[in-house]
Amino acid sequence: MDPLLISVAFILGFMVRQVGLPPLVGFLAAGFVLNGLGFEGGETLQTIADLGVTLLLFSIGLKLDLKSLAKPEVWAGASLHMVITVAVFAAGVFGLGMAGLPFFTDLTFPIAVLVAFALSFSSTVFAVKILEEKGEMGAMHGRVSIGILIMQDIYAVLFLTFSLGKLPSPWALLIPLALWGLKPILYRLMDRSGHGELLLMFGLFAALVAGAGGFELVGLKADLGALILGILLAGHAKSSELAKTLLGFKELLLVGFFLTIGLSGVPTMASVGVAALLVAVVPLKVVLFYLLLTRFKLRARSSLLASLSLANYSEFGLIVAAVGASQGWLGPEWLVIIAMAISATFVIASPLNTAADALYSKYRQRLRKFETDTRHPDDQPIDPYGVTIAVFGMGRIGTMVYDFMQEKYGDTVVGVDFNVDKVKAHCDANRRVIFADPTDPDFWPRIKLRQGQVRMALLTMPKHQANLAAAKHLMEMGFSGLIAATANFDDQVSDLKEAGVEAAFNFYNQAGLGFAEHAWEVLEGPETEESKL
Repeated sequence: MDPLLISVAFILGFMVRQVGLPPLVGFLAAGFVLNGLGFEGGETLQTIADLGVTLLLFSIGLKLDLKSLAKPEVWAGASLHMVITVAVFAAGVFGLGMAGLPFFTDLTFPIAVLVAFALSFSSTVFAVKILEEKGEMGAMHGRVSIGILIMQDIYAVLFLTFSLGKLPSPWALLIPLALWGLKPILYRLMDRSGHGELLLMFGLFAALVAGAGGFELVGLKADLGALILGILLAGHAKSSELAKTLLGFKELLLVGFFLTIGLSGVPTMASVGVAALLVAVVPLKVVLFYLLLTRFKLRARSSLLASLSLANYSEFGLIVAAVGASQGWLGPEWLVIIAMAISATFVIASPLNTAADALYSKYRQRLRKFETDTRHPDDQPIDPYGVTIAVFGMGRIGTMVYDFMQEKYGDTVVGVDFNVDKVKAHCDANRRVIFADPTDPDFWPRIKLRQGQVRMALLTMPKHQANLAAAKHLMEMGFSGLIAATANFDDQVSDLKEAGVEAAFNFYNQAGLGFAEHAWEVLEGPETEESKL
């Protein structure tokens, strides 16, 4: 890869990270800077970008529960949003053409519908990146967002299949049977691939060869194949480990994707104006998502956070526009316009998602007016009573902490987690665990910690920002008990202590110390009073 490309991408990614924005914003800006310097991405960068998106969809599949797509807020929410958006945007685009606005005058009504269809998608890449960075993939709003995006991806694949006039091969009918026969083989290979580089190679084989390559052979979209193979492997015990193993490789390849958006064309003043007009109507998409999700009985906060994660245009919009241009339906200038609109919405949506909880806290009363009288079954508030110890985050560390505290304090210990499946598994194991999001400002007044019944709050969530947000909520509501939290790095320990955490532990340092102490006791025997003298 060109040293100039790497340097500009790193410098701009680093700069935006220092002001609290996700690095992807810097990578998008790097694409535009490189474009201005005359840099051309070429086939190599495009291949890297395509591989990144393919691995992203495979990773989504590894974490996906197919039952989530059958929920009304997902399939009906995505479908209704797309139908309404296409109808409204198509009328607007055609009306601008009738008014004589540049770039719109040559669009017939069917082509206006095509442009509206391209603008109806939200970005899977952006949403997954934002949700992963915030540790909210398993939260209610995260699961709804991902479900809606997958439904949109399915619609995009159907469009691409039929618009190109290329029907799948008759062999595609055998895909379900092939997957049924392939599943035990892949599970066996995954079992025997260990935990290192061979597991990484297995993931690449499953995503790029068995999934993407296999589906392409029978005339189906390669990305769809990667998604399906991920779903096929989601039930394996090592699926989470595989997703983590692929994480760094996937993140690096996705840099190429963000760069290609910025490198997609040279803008003119007129095209910049049209792109700005498209960006200006994105709030209509957000408002529509919010209204639909609240109608499906989600709480105001869940609806707002899901809507903000979808507050952008999508890379699929660029693909749809590219198909239109290749068929002669759209002028090539529309590729540049849509690329600029996508980039701008990424830049705008990033700080909005970072400040989502602050926005909700500020406008909570207004937003809650749109809630329905009944709550979604997975979005019910729960108030624990008779609790003295609360463990927030029931992953591996949280589970060990819970079990230890439960031995000491009995049934007065409660666990809290925002992953429904994880909560159910713990309840099945006879642990007292409730479904709630500790980063939700509405959760803390309901849990009634102010009365002093809870003596200790243990923050063991995997994401530092989630633990930090929970600690700040506790301090703001006057919690008088002990707050303890885990961290992965020393600078995170400092952040937590500044937020009011009394006992913040660097997990890796403490784990090493505990291991050393255990090894010493095995070697020397347990310390006795005589040995101390």
